[in-house]
Order: sequence, then C-alpha cells, then structure tokens
Amino acid sequence: MTRLSYEKYLRKYHTLTYKNVGVSMLPLLKQGRDSFTVREVKQGESCKLWDVVLYKRGTDQYVLHRIIKVYEDSYDILGDNCIGIERGIPKTDVLGVMTDFTHKGKQYKTDDIGYRLYVWLWCRPYKLRIFLKKIRMRLQSVLRKQREK
Repeated sequence: MTRLSYEKYLRKYHTLTYKNVGVSMLPLLKQGRDSFTVREVKQGESCKLWDVVLYKRGTDQYVLHRIIKVYEDSYDILGDNCIGIERGIPKTDVLGVMTDFTHKGKQYKTDDIGYRLYVWLWCRPYKLRIFLKKIRMRLQSVLRKQREK
C-alpha cells in the first residue's frame, strides 16, 4: 500500500487529522494524548498572525508551530514550548493551518473563546516566555553543576 505525503493527502482530501508528536506545542498539544486537524492552505493564501501551521522544513521534516510574525513572502514561526524562532519560513512551505484540536479528550475549534484566550495569555507574550525559560534553563544548569561538585 502506498502512503501519501502530507502534501498529497491535503491536496486530495483538503483536511488532515493527526496525533501530535513531540513537545514543541505544549501545553496546548501533548504527545500521545492530543490530536489536531489542519486544512489545506491554498496557493497564494496567506495565513494570519497566531495561526498554527503545518509546514515542511528543508530537511523533509514536518513541523506544527505558530506564526508569530507575518511578512510579504514569509513567516517567523515558533512552537508554544520553544525558545528558538524559525525566521523567514517561505509561505510556499506552509501546507496547512490548524482548524481544531483535541486536548485532554475534549474537542476545540481555533475560533473558540477559550482558545483565543490561551493565544492572548500564552502566545502573545512569547518574548517574555522565552526570556523566563532561558533564565530557568540557566538556573537548572547552575544547580546541576553545584550538585556535581
């Protein structure tokens, strides 16, 4: 049986539901528990600020992360649990945009008020979140070195 790539699947069926893999979209999506649905992004369509998109890295790796900045031909993208911004992702690399997801067994749409509140409280202050996460990582490193002495 031939497996379709995400690109071909989205072109054929226009939506894709998939189980989340990895930790980059915590706390929104947890591996092994949550799933998401993306709809196909049409050629020439531009996604919006704070949309969660499925895109393909040059390494043939598929990634689900959030748009934090929109440019004419590209996006800056960041996972909700990440500190490294991926800059200049070409709009042509974006395959789909998340329309709904399952979190702890409950279905949500991206236009639900609870989700919009999550975006406003957790995602919009991403610069502060990155700063605090870097401090925490540095403190953990210092404490680890102290215990090793």
